[in-house]
Amino acid sequence: QVQLQESGGGSVQAGGSLRLSCTASGNTNRPYCMGWFRQAPGKSREGLATIDTDGRTTYGDSAKGRFTIARDSAKNTLYLQMNDLKPEDSSVYYCGAAPSGTVNPGYCNGNPYQHNWWGQGTPVTVSS
Repeated sequence: QVQLQESGGGSVQAGGSLRLSCTASGNTNRPYCMGWFRQAPGKSREGLATIDTDGRTTYGDSAKGRFTIARDSAKNTLYLQMNDLKPEDSSVYYCGAAPSGTVNPGYCNGNPYQHNWWGQGTPVTVSS
């Protein structure tokens, strides 16, 4: 079992930046895929970016060119650098992880159903 805890959310003006962090605890040798997702009220959970233990990344359309995912295995921490934020980026941001053995190598993606473990989420509000 892995526990995930997000931090770094908050309020920012349009055009600003935020860096989200997700710290993993528990059996931290197990996560193969880790990713960032967001979910606004009344909407489905959207995959933004994923990274596997080999450093391969994927990005959803909303994140391409503005967001960057990174993983520090030594610190058991996942990051999401978000630049040029827009009001439509306002949402609750979640960290997710998929255990080793549940995803074929190289096949991490932003499908929320691929990820078994979730943090509690951190809210991001972008004002115009």
